[in-house]
Amino acid sequence: MTDLTSLLNEPGTSLAIVGATDHPTKYGGIIYRDMKSKGFPVFAVNPYRDSVDGDSCWKTVADIPEKPTIVVLVVPARRGLDVLEDSARAGIDNIWIQPGAFSTELRDALEEGGFTWLAEACVMVRARTAAV
Repeated sequence: MTDLTSLLNEPGTSLAIVGATDHPTKYGGIIYRDMKSKGFPVFAVNPYRDSVDGDSCWKTVADIPEKPTIVVLVVPARRGLDVLEDSARAGIDNIWIQPGAFSTELRDALEEGGFTWLAEACVMVRARTAAV
């Protein structure tokens, strides 16, 4: 496991928020809007939505037209396994797993896949002091 927090201080760091939604109380929506309000370029990923917060939404990470720096998982761990496959296919190896979205199977897949990852840490909290 590697701490990805330092990337939040790098100019141009972008985030794909997997599980982004317009639902006001779901973490996927809260995180998407929070990171966007902090000035990060964000990409919404949700196979059930066409847009989030007025922005285009992609079905998978591999569908995003430009490669995000970090993929943030705000989905159940079983869905996270598919996201890892999509991320690998897109050449993205920085994976941030929000609290509650982690499992031993996901950990094993992250390690076997050679990903750089951080689990059980809230990206919104870690970004509070990031200079965007």
